[in-house]
Amino acid sequence: MARITVDSDSFDVDDGTRLVLALERNGVDILHRCGGWAKCTTCRVTFTAGEPEAMTEAEHELLEARDLSGEVRLSCQITCRGEMTVEPGMRVSTTDFDEAGADPAEEITPDPVWR
Repeated sequence: MARITVDSDSFDVDDGTRLVLALERNGVDILHRCGGWAKCTTCRVTFTAGEPEAMTEAEHELLEARDLSGEVRLSCQITCRGEMTVEPGMRVSTTDFDEAGADPAEEITPDPVWR
């Protein structure tokens, strides 16, 4: 089991769960406007503990293109493992959007190529 902490609240999820889904399913109103395809950066999070070293090529390329590399990670491209403490960068409640976005698939999309 992985333990995720957001805003001083913690919850457990199965290892391997996509972080974006773990957050949403546990009441965090995180955006994911592209549906978890590493196209938009609205699911970005900042880690204060437990940041994974591995990164998908899709995440790396998008963060580099948006000059966000080293600052944030994409929750749609991360699987939960161990203890993670994160702060979502964009929430439905703090934007003009009425909904989070298209439902992300259970598995990372596009098929991950790990760096």
